[in-house]
Amino acid sequence: MKRLIPALAATTALASPVMAESLSVVGSWSGLPLHKQYEAPFWEETLPAASGGDIEVALTTHNQMGLGLGDIYRLLGDGVYDVAMTVGDYAVADAPELEGLDVPLLALSADEARAMADAAKPMVSDIFANRFNSHVLAIAPYPPQIVFCNAEIAGLSDLAGLKVRASGRMTAKFLEALGAEGVNVSFSEVPGALQKGVVDCAVTGAGSGYSAGWWEVSTHLLTLPIGGWDPVVTAINMDKWNSLSAEHKALIEAEIAANFEAPAWASAQNALANDVACLTGTGECTSGDARNMVLVEATDEDFAIARDALVTQVLPEWKDRAGEDWIARWNASVGEVVGVTIN
Repeated sequence: MKRLIPALAATTALASPVMAESLSVVGSWSGLPLHKQYEAPFWEETLPAASGGDIEVALTTHNQMGLGLGDIYRLLGDGVYDVAMTVGDYAVADAPELEGLDVPLLALSADEARAMADAAKPMVSDIFANRFNSHVLAIAPYPPQIVFCNAEIAGLSDLAGLKVRASGRMTAKFLEALGAEGVNVSFSEVPGALQKGVVDCAVTGAGSGYSAGWWEVSTHLLTLPIGGWDPVVTAINMDKWNSLSAEHKALIEAEIAANFEAPAWASAQNALANDVACLTGTGECTSGDARNMVLVEATDEDFAIARDALVTQVLPEWKDRAGEDWIARWNASVGEVVGVTIN
């Protein structure tokens, strides 16, 4: 009998089902295309299916939870949830060096933007490990951050003197270098701010503005990407990551690269053309009803003025916030990809 007890215990253990790994996941803005088209399908369907049911996911979003934007990664590091994804710019108050992930005007195509993100990824991974006790899984784009105005503008120079909602700290500094006033307004509050004249213009992605109805409270659309690409960083709490098996780690990283990051980047460039068509009625809109905002296209002079402001004012100011060590890393990675050196 004594010999049978261990044998029975071993047999019971072998017969018991393997416990599934459970992940609590907080996505980005629930109403925007990145979440609806890529985040939700990946976490709710693709990853659980690829794991054969070994990984279970409970998904919500930070706006559904009512989280403060600056708290999202802090709470991730504290282990309040396992995985979070949102715009990296929301965390720059805690990590000013993270501003280098999203520099305006250095990438004018999705391929260029992804090359920048890939070059920055090792640096971003170290920032998240040090600042937020988390491991970076992916960096995916919102479309280029362009300008919606409830004011008549004909080009970049007309932003001077206007109050403009920025999409991040570096964008705000960039607007100020152009003579505009950068204003901090939450994405969800922008329509009311435009309608009431709290801001004259606001920066966001074309698809985000279309989905959120900004065309109802703005008249002119300037397509110069003065807000960069607003990269969304997906990260997992480091303690949770370290608790996963090597097999689960490998599966998550392979699946998120192939079935979340890659398709999000692949659609980014065509999405911009479609979204601009939807907002202005110029071209074919496949997302719904086309609107009639006035299309304001950037001139070569606009690009030259903006690039000069970026290189001579905005990036040197960031150097003071980020520190010499991070600037050296940026120069050796992102800077080499885009041909810019911060002195």
